Amino acid sequence: MKKIIIINGPNINLLGKREPEIYGNQTFKDFFKTLQLKFPNIILEHYQSNIEGELIDKLQDVGFNYDGIILNAAAYTHTSVGLGDVVKAIETPVVEVHISNTFSREEFRHQSFISPSAKGVILGFGLQSYELAIQSFL
Repeated sequence: MKKIIIINGPNINLLGKREPEIYGNQTFKDFFKTLQLKFPNIILEHYQSNIEGELIDKLQDVGFNYDGIILNAAAYTHTSVGLGDVVKAIETPVVEVHISNTFSREEFRHQSFISPSAKGVILGFGLQSYELAIQSFL
């Protein structure tokens, strides 16, 4: 059985409340339940933190013994050399995910420190971006 973890960065805990015109009205917790039902043959876990160092620690912790990591580093995507470095350092493949199309937003969101070391990047499909990322590991 494949073991995949979704790691979310800052403000993803506010889904359902935060800018619904960009991020929708559903909480991640509710969406995660639907993912678990859709993929019953996968051990699917979820972790979220607003703190960069905690995200790095979690990636180091799971980066050598999981089958896949889905990483939505949110705003840290565009600012964190440390997250980019840890994605490069671990063995577990990482798919970078974004709910919005970052290229249709502010210029600073067009840069990613994660993409160069990621297996792939999925963005702009709303919460379905996570489902597409899971399918990439199957």
